[in-house]
Amino acid sequence: MREVLQSKIHKAIVTQADLGYIGSITIDEELMNLVDLWPGQKVLIVSNTSGARLETYVIKGEKGSGEICVNGAAAHLVKKGDEIIIIAFTMSDKPYEPRQILVNEKNQFLQYL
Repeated sequence: MREVLQSKIHKAIVTQADLGYIGSITIDEELMNLVDLWPGQKVLIVSNTSGARLETYVIKGEKGSGEICVNGAAAHLVKKGDEIIIIAFTMSDKPYEPRQILVNEKNQFLQYL
């Protein structure tokens, strides 16, 4: 078994960073569905703005809202307006075709990568 890329949301813009919330990243449900992310699933967040990397879990946001909210202590590393990549991995014993999308500055789907 190998850990391989499952999903990626590329060039998402953080719409909110909430220190007061207890951990996680809130993601627009529409984007979650496009890349097959589940609520509670572990993700790696990589900031193209600051270079920060962190792991957290997904919370479902309002469908079609474009919401990408970094919550809790992670809001010290990733700020509102930062450009990020949201990555999930899976275990597989054979090559795996990941679901990868590119979004625009309003976190709306542009294309599959």
